Amino acid sequence: MIKRATEIRSEARLSLKGNWGMAVVTFLVFGIITGVIGIIPWIGWILSLLALPLSFGLAVAFLNNARTKQGVKVETLFEGFYDYGRIFGTMLLQSVYTFLWSLLLVIPGIIKQFSYAMTPFILKDNPELKFNGAIEKSMAMMRGYKWKLFCLCLSFIGWAILCVLTLGIGYLWLGPYIQQSLAHFYLEVKAEYERNNGEAPAASAE
Repeated sequence: MIKRATEIRSEARLSLKGNWGMAVVTFLVFGIITGVIGIIPWIGWILSLLALPLSFGLAVAFLNNARTKQGVKVETLFEGFYDYGRIFGTMLLQSVYTFLWSLLLVIPGIIKQFSYAMTPFILKDNPELKFNGAIEKSMAMMRGYKWKLFCLCLSFIGWAILCVLTLGIGYLWLGPYIQQSLAHFYLEVKAEYERNNGEAPAASAE
């Protein structure tokens, strides 16, 4: 059994202790880049697609910190561009699948979004996987844990309401908190998946 949401959030706070500054800066840089790209007339949506590896980099930045507690680094945001074809192709495919499922109804789209949620982390830890291979592994790892992830996300709703009262400024801290919690959730699910499938723990790449 993986840890409860309260325990995962506690581990996230411990990882961020002393590292909040760079975590906030990294999240802010991510938000500025994606926000500016998105509002560019005519070609903004195309550039947003081309910048999908930034989402991978954001996940990796917090995953590295979850493992080493050596801080979130801004330059990690751009890690996905060094393996652009594999990262872009997989993240694009994930987005397309989620969109298509959302066309059916909102609920199937949300379920699939949780099912695919571990894909960026898997891309980091499994450089041999790409496209459907990485997405399918995320689906396998999340089998039986989608509700756990939903509960983890739901546990931040109180903080989200408080952020609204700060005119959105609080999201600069809530965003990194959520990202760090997702990284710790992945480590929990990954360890459980390896135990259940008799896999040796994979060596993580920094």
